[in-house]
Amino acid sequence: MGSARSDVVRLFAARALRLFAHGLFSVVLVLHLTAAGMGEAAAGLLLTFTLLGDTVISLWLTTRADRWGRRRTLVAGAVLVVLAGAAFATSTSFALLLVAATIGVVSPSGNEVGPFLAVEMAALSEELPPERRTSVFAWYQLTGSIAGAVGALAGGALAGGLQARGVAALASYQVVMTAYAIAGVGLGVVFLGLSPATETRSGDAARTAPRWLGLHRSRRVVLRLSSLFAVDAFAGGFVVQSFVAWWFHDRFGIGPTALGGIFFGANLLAGLSALSAASLARRFGLVNTMVFTHLPSNVLLALVPLMPTLPLAVGVLFVRFSISQMDVPTRQAYTMAVVDPDERSAAAGVTGIARTIGAALSPLLAGPLYASAALSSVPFIAAGGLKALYDLALWRSFRGVAPRERGAGSDAAGVPREGAATGTSR
Repeated sequence: MGSARSDVVRLFAARALRLFAHGLFSVVLVLHLTAAGMGEAAAGLLLTFTLLGDTVISLWLTTRADRWGRRRTLVAGAVLVVLAGAAFATSTSFALLLVAATIGVVSPSGNEVGPFLAVEMAALSEELPPERRTSVFAWYQLTGSIAGAVGALAGGALAGGLQARGVAALASYQVVMTAYAIAGVGLGVVFLGLSPATETRSGDAARTAPRWLGLHRSRRVVLRLSSLFAVDAFAGGFVVQSFVAWWFHDRFGIGPTALGGIFFGANLLAGLSALSAASLARRFGLVNTMVFTHLPSNVLLALVPLMPTLPLAVGVLFVRFSISQMDVPTRQAYTMAVVDPDERSAAAGVTGIARTIGAALSPLLAGPLYASAALSSVPFIAAGGLKALYDLALWRSFRGVAPRERGAGSDAAGVPREGAATGTSR
């Protein structure tokens, strides 16, 4: 029990440190690239290759993590964080930064990228009974959101404070990138302390079962979920935090310190919203909670660029974030519950990769739109509309598919499932 508690603490600490680093990085990333002489189109290209690179590396690592070792996979991811941060801290070469962003682990959105989330979800699921997962995942989400919010605040304050003291803009952003690399070192140290209890305990038959992308019996349901999650992430890629920060800077003329404050508040609200997920899931079921909390947040997202003043735009953004993340812990708990234990890293990895691929494509389209005064509202409206379509498609496809784990009659939170068993969960 002691080692399990220690592992959970370490995984929460790793989540906090990593999201703090992503918050630091994302709030100044596009500002850093423009200060280095790159235009919006080049920034969009780099962001796209960043996410595509994360996709390939994460897919390779997460689909092998349950057999190679989860701790080993997490340490490898930490090394990639260090390499990416070091490159951005020391170079302004577009070619070098493109390579570093593609091979390393970089988050333009301030959210999770790389193999970490998938492997940590699987490791936590080994330590937790099914009925506790949604609640613990909600706290895990809140931990990351608070850390990301503090990171965004710290990144903006650090860059702004250095500039106020006469440091050139580019140099101030490179200091932030150095802090990102240092955080990667800390991640590696945390992961090295994980115990063997975080590894899968599948039997010999499961270990030798024929696999595709690390999956065996759960392949169909994971691929169906992945296709829907990719649509949601493609929509989200139009409004990654780096681009939204740049949009507020361009539209209202605010600097990095104010931007850090805005995204501190937004990420804090997002994390707090996730805490409601467990109680809603117990009452309404996982799929209903995912869908019917996400829909109104997407309408609010489309309204942000239509606001005529900074206070109104920030207010709508804050209201949106206050309900936007209730679907995250429920989505994670549902994914862990519909697969076998020895498929969890792979399932979380494949669905996460699908999201990364979707998110990787849209920044390339979004960059020129943000650069045009006449079209800068389009990314917000497109994102809100596509996300709403995803919600409706998810509800239609999975409202009758019960999680496998607690038997045919209940979901992962112990609530009566949302429809009759369809037999399609495999």
